[in-house]
Amino acid sequence: MLHFANGQDVQATMDIPTPHSPLPTPLLRFWVCSKVFDERDWAWMARAVRLARRGFPAPNPHVGAVIVKEGVLLGEGYHPYAGAPHAEVFALQQAGERAYSATLYVTLEPCCHFGRTPPCTKAVISAGIRRVVVGTQDPNPKVAGKGIQQLREAGIQVDLLDPQHPLVSALEALNRPFLFRYRTGRPLITLKSALSLDGKMACATGDSKWITGERARRHAHRLRAEHGCVLVGVGTVLHDDPQLTARLRGVKNQPLRVVLDTHLRTPLSAQLLDTRSAPTLIVCAESALSRAEPYRQRGAEVVGVPVRNGCVDLQAVITLLCQRKVIGVLVEGGSQVHTAFLEARLADRVALFYAPLLIGGRDAPTLYEGQGAATISQAYRITDVRQRKFGSDWLIEGDIVYPDNQVGAED
Repeated sequence: MLHFANGQDVQATMDIPTPHSPLPTPLLRFWVCSKVFDERDWAWMARAVRLARRGFPAPNPHVGAVIVKEGVLLGEGYHPYAGAPHAEVFALQQAGERAYSATLYVTLEPCCHFGRTPPCTKAVISAGIRRVVVGTQDPNPKVAGKGIQQLREAGIQVDLLDPQHPLVSALEALNRPFLFRYRTGRPLITLKSALSLDGKMACATGDSKWITGERARRHAHRLRAEHGCVLVGVGTVLHDDPQLTARLRGVKNQPLRVVLDTHLRTPLSAQLLDTRSAPTLIVCAESALSRAEPYRQRGAEVVGVPVRNGCVDLQAVITLLCQRKVIGVLVEGGSQVHTAFLEARLADRVALFYAPLLIGGRDAPTLYEGQGAATISQAYRITDVRQRKFGSDWLIEGDIVYPDNQVGAED
C-alpha cells in the first residue's frame, strides 16, 4: 500500500509498462531476499518508472523521480523535453522543505554537469536528501558514475538497482536509443515500415494509404519522437510528400528530418521543406552542392558527402548524424533505403507494423529487396522479438543479427 501526502492510500501495481509490452513477472517477487531494498522501495521505484515513460525528451533520456519520507509521497516528476528541468528538479520543487532527510527514487543517475540546465546532484545535495535509489547508471561520459560519486561524497546513501532486476529491463527498453548511443558511439538505427501479411509495403501501383490503422500510425509518431531523427530516401518524398513530424501532444522538440537525395531532386514545394515545424537535413552528393542554395533559402540544411555505388555513402551519413548528437534514426523507407541499410549492415533493429491484408503483385515493393540470402543460414535473423497489438494491426520489434560469414558493404 502506498501512502500519499493527501491522505489517500493506493494499492501499488507492479506490472510496469514498457515501450513494448507489460512485464509478466511480478516485480515485488523478484528480490524478496534483498538486504538493501524492501517491497516499499520496489513500489516507489516502479512509480518512478511509470513517470519516466511520460514526455518526449530526445536526445535526452526518459527519467522519472519520486521523493518519499516515512512512506508518504512528497513530490514527483519526469523530464518532459530537452531543455526543460529534469525529473529530480520537478520532484524537489513539489516536495519543498519536506525533502530534507527524505529518500529520492530516480530512474537514471542524476547528472553532475552543466548543460541546458544546472546539475541535479547540486540540487539534491542542497535539499538535504538522505538517501537516493538509482535505477540505472548514465553512460554519458560527462556523468558515468560521477553523479553517484558526488552524492556519496556529500554523505548521501546511494543504492543502485541490480542490472538483472525487471525494473532495469524496463528502463533499458524505455531509453534504448539513448543508452545505445552512449554505449556504442553511434545512433541506434531502426527500420520501420507498414506491411501487409504478405510483406508488401504498397500496391504495384504505388498506393499505400493507409495499410495500417490510426492507432498503429499514432504509435509510429511516438517512435519518431523517441528516436529524435527520421530518415527517408528522395523516392519517398517524390511519391508521398510526407511531413515526417511527430504529431503527438507533448512533443516539444520535433525530430530531425533527413532526406537521402544524391542528385537533389527534392521538390521545392515538399512539405518537409517547411522548417518552421521541424528541422530538415538533405544529404546529397558533393557534386550536387552547386544546386543547394534554393533549399537553404527554404531553411533546410544541405550537406554533401561522398558517393558509393551511385548513392550517398551511408557510413558518411551516420558519421554526420553522430556529429549532431543524434541518438536514434528511424528509417522509414522506401524499399531501396531499407535494403541499403541492411546490405551495409548498419541497421540495428526493426519495427514492422503488419496489417491483416494480402496485397500481392510481383512488382509490389517489399521491405528488403536486393539479391537477398542465397541460403537460410545467410538470412538476417531477428532476436529479442516483441509483439504488440494496435487495433487490428501488429507491431513486431527486434534486434537484427547478421551472419558472421556474410560480408557487409562497409567491410
